[in-house]
Amino acid sequence: MSLHNIRLEVMLTLEKNIDTFVDKFLIAPEKIWQPTDFLPNSQSEAFIEEVKEIRELSKEMDDDFWVVLVGDTITEEALPTYESWLLDIEGITQHSKDGGDNGWAKWIRAWTGEENRHGDVLNKYLYLSGRVNMREVEITTQHLISDGFDIGTARDPYKNFVYTSFQELATYISHNNVAKIARKNGHKLLSKMSKIIAGDEMRHHLAYTEFVRQIFQHDPSEMMLAFQHMMKHKIVMPAMHLRHSNEAKGTLFDQFSVVAQRAGVYTGFDYVDIIKKLNTTWEIDKISGLTSEAEKARDYLMKLPDRMYRITERIVVPDTKYNFKWMNPLT
Repeated sequence: MSLHNIRLEVMLTLEKNIDTFVDKFLIAPEKIWQPTDFLPNSQSEAFIEEVKEIRELSKEMDDDFWVVLVGDTITEEALPTYESWLLDIEGITQHSKDGGDNGWAKWIRAWTGEENRHGDVLNKYLYLSGRVNMREVEITTQHLISDGFDIGTARDPYKNFVYTSFQELATYISHNNVAKIARKNGHKLLSKMSKIIAGDEMRHHLAYTEFVRQIFQHDPSEMMLAFQHMMKHKIVMPAMHLRHSNEAKGTLFDQFSVVAQRAGVYTGFDYVDIIKKLNTTWEIDKISGLTSEAEKARDYLMKLPDRMYRITERIVVPDTKYNFKWMNPLT
């Protein structure tokens, strides 16, 4: 049987339990938090006063913090891009032969519904804060969605699930660190909001790592090679193609990355720690029945965190002040 067919068989096997995955890792719209739970109630007489409080607290946070929060918001709002490539994975289709609902498509739609709330609440909060130029933010968001990006997985489900396992943990770290900074500066509402978003991301991370764990049980060698491929070529960040209005695709990423590291929201050490955590979560040191090629891949993965940590230690984060249009006054 070809590798292509084996992957399809594994995806079909996992799909049989998709309802269990949905029930375990996702939450119904009526039971989960909604953006309104964290925002001033526009139907309340106290609405204006609550907005004023947000605006006053927001003045205390420095520009680096707001740049990172804007970047997090924009990448959360680029959801149509992520859904489109997930729906294109081998073994996932919106049209089953029997005319029913494809299980994986059901998962992706439900996952998208949960993720959509993150960009929604952050966007509204940025708008109320009075600290950012929302028109410039909106232009960047539209560009990011229309530009799309290649995450380096092709249509391979194994590689895609490595990517989502990694990226969901990265977004957990980012939102969790934003929560810590906001709380330290007395911004309790923003801290609580970011913390609960981080909780969603962790729950999604656990789901995707479970998919990979089960694939390791069915097709260990190919799963190990897919994991190695993704780590060897490095994970493409969703912010990779960030740009300002009237600028070229991707011209803003390096500056944004520097600011995120400088603010302590997402650093090179976080990237290394994620690799180490995935190695541990999937217990790749204990997986048996590997081909010689997959054994070499495992050796590479086991040694990678220490090697990357030494490289990361030598990186110097500049203190350059960048001019982000997001932070300029609206003209």
